[in-house]
Amino acid sequence: MTGRSPSVGIVGAGMSGLCQAILLRKAGITDITVYEKSHDVGGTWRDNTYPGLACDVPSRFYQFTFATNPDWSKVFSPGAEIFDYFRRTADEYRMRELIRFGVQITDARFDGRRWRLTTDTGQSLAHDFLISATGVLREPRMPAIDGLAEFDGPVMHSARWDHSVDMSGKRVAVIGTGSTGVQLVCGLADSVSRLELYQRSAQWVLPVPNPSYRRWTAPLHHKFPALDALAYNGYDRVFRFAAGALVRPGLRRALVARICRRALQRVRDPQLRRRLTPDYQPGCRRMVFSGGFYEAIQRPNVELVDIGIDHVEARGIVTSDGVRHELDAIVLATGFDAHAFMRPMVLAGPGGLTVDQLWTEGPKAHLGVALPGFPNFFMLMGPHSPVGNYSLTAIAEAQAAHIVGWIQRWRDAEFDTVAPTRRATEEFNASMHEAMPDTVWATGCTSWYLGADGLPELWPWTPDTYTRLMSAAPNPDHYELGHYVSEVATKESV
Repeated sequence: MTGRSPSVGIVGAGMSGLCQAILLRKAGITDITVYEKSHDVGGTWRDNTYPGLACDVPSRFYQFTFATNPDWSKVFSPGAEIFDYFRRTADEYRMRELIRFGVQITDARFDGRRWRLTTDTGQSLAHDFLISATGVLREPRMPAIDGLAEFDGPVMHSARWDHSVDMSGKRVAVIGTGSTGVQLVCGLADSVSRLELYQRSAQWVLPVPNPSYRRWTAPLHHKFPALDALAYNGYDRVFRFAAGALVRPGLRRALVARICRRALQRVRDPQLRRRLTPDYQPGCRRMVFSGGFYEAIQRPNVELVDIGIDHVEARGIVTSDGVRHELDAIVLATGFDAHAFMRPMVLAGPGGLTVDQLWTEGPKAHLGVALPGFPNFFMLMGPHSPVGNYSLTAIAEAQAAHIVGWIQRWRDAEFDTVAPTRRATEEFNASMHEAMPDTVWATGCTSWYLGADGLPELWPWTPDTYTRLMSAAPNPDHYELGHYVSEVATKESV
């Protein structure tokens, strides 16, 4: 039986924060506090409620292995259903009793023994371990468009959807053509009078159908829970196979490219098809999954606008060719700051080193979960995590289990503080940069994958390589294991 009882603070009650808290409790760790600045769990699935929202990973794969859901309605379930899944999981595992809602951590500093936290109301808190579970796509990115504030109608970011606005019969602009923009086109096209999709650059779309499950599917999964594991493992194999196309050239990459190019033939108008054809390889940007986009973009009430926006006026958008597009509402599908991570929270190590100082040349981490100079601190979905087209619940489970392993060792008094060495972190990042040229992300395109140096900041190998690394015993040469200096020893030395 272990001797010490660690106090663990987790920032964020989204998918990864819930996963971490549940695995910690399963390991017998009870002193856990989750800090959530919002009013409920769910993270991005709580914040995003726009029409057409769905996960681009099959639902039976986008779930925790320890909390499977037999009742998914579709292969790619709508966002509200995924949000409900995380809420039910939080209730099933009694997570709400661990969560402090409406509390934002603004400052976290390690004093040599514990992490000292400060909330937005000035309250001081302390934990032996601090875990950031703030998510990847969390801080909405607002475009710098002249005159946007002058528009007379509603303007909303996709992650801040205003449900008081009725879009029915309105003239609506969607700015942005990533996954969100594509889903919005599919979700709005039936109800608005006119929809304009503003495209700065075209996206590759993988034509994936989204059928509903049969009525007998859920009862069958309830009766035979092993079917959940079978489906999860099956999708896992498919996505790992597809991941090979992203990280190395070859037949798989050529096959994905062929499927995407053939899908474009669904666009009958050759001029529109040309405008929708990207000038980079499929997969260089995050792949868009949609079974209905090419049909929606060809509807008579939908128009692709690929002329740059000059400015916005009270009545609409004026493009660079001088044409004014009169509108009733503008939707910003302009993405997120993918490099924010725990920021704007201030994070400082024992010597006063802040994470902003550590990341002057861009976010870097050891194995995606730990930072040199920041003892007893871990991250979920940190820099270089495999966040391409793969299930983030699977990555969260692997990372959370890895972190539990370190905290278990602390309980056994193997060390008091742990942090990766700077050398190990630099070597890890150097090895990724060396492998990056083989990946599709380095074939020449702009994307949110790119860092300040213009290089992709993604895991350059397959997801199974990462999960094996997370489950393997840590290399002791890659970490600084410290011990507290006792007060008695300190007095004697004086």
